[in-house]
Amino acid sequence: MGRAFEYRKAAKMKRWGNMSRIFPKLGKNITMAAKAGGPDPDTNPQLRLAIQTAKAQNMPKDNIANAIKRASGKDAVDITEVNFEGKGPHGVLIFVECATDNNTRTVANVRNYFNKSGGEMLNNGSLEFMFDRKSVFEFTLTEEMDLEELELELIDAGLEELEESNGTVYVYGDYPSFRALSEALEELNIEVTKGSLQRLPNNAHEFSEQQIEEIEKLLERIEDDEDVLAVYNNLA
Repeated sequence: MGRAFEYRKAAKMKRWGNMSRIFPKLGKNITMAAKAGGPDPDTNPQLRLAIQTAKAQNMPKDNIANAIKRASGKDAVDITEVNFEGKGPHGVLIFVECATDNNTRTVANVRNYFNKSGGEMLNNGSLEFMFDRKSVFEFTLTEEMDLEELELELIDAGLEELEESNGTVYVYGDYPSFRALSEALEELNIEVTKGSLQRLPNNAHEFSEQQIEEIEKLLERIEDDEDVLAVYNNLA
């Protein structure tokens, strides 16, 4: 499992390190947040967090401002959120979240990725109960932080689990607690580097190193698509 884990970690870092791919996705998150709750981050917590996440990835201010403009006025774009579910190589289950201005294009692209890998698209809803949707926040651990005290502070906001790994703190809560947890962290003056709604597998499965390499190739193709915001799977 050790070598397989290291391969997966290296593959993910390679994908996440491609700024030309990440910035458009961060921009879409900002646009959708601004469209849903208004363009003022002071009164729109979701937008405020989207901007904070983008800044943590070193997204330029002009890109952020343009993403907000695209939510209204003459620069407005009609972006629809769509999800796709599928089965990849060796039976791995994959849940794909997209934001698109052309659903026909996005459906065709995602289906093509699955088909070329020997996988298949599944009917929407097939995997809905195979993944739990959770509120997940990440931030850097500092010397003055007391994790036990922080845990107590966040319980009333919906905290389910808090863990630390290599200097990064992860906060998990249920889906409806996203806003409450976001505001609680803000009140504690904690600078969140990433906040999102993620789908975590109920039952993760082990795969061999060779199988993981094949699966990662498919994940990379999907994540490289400009309309794809997030990809979840049941890899252990």
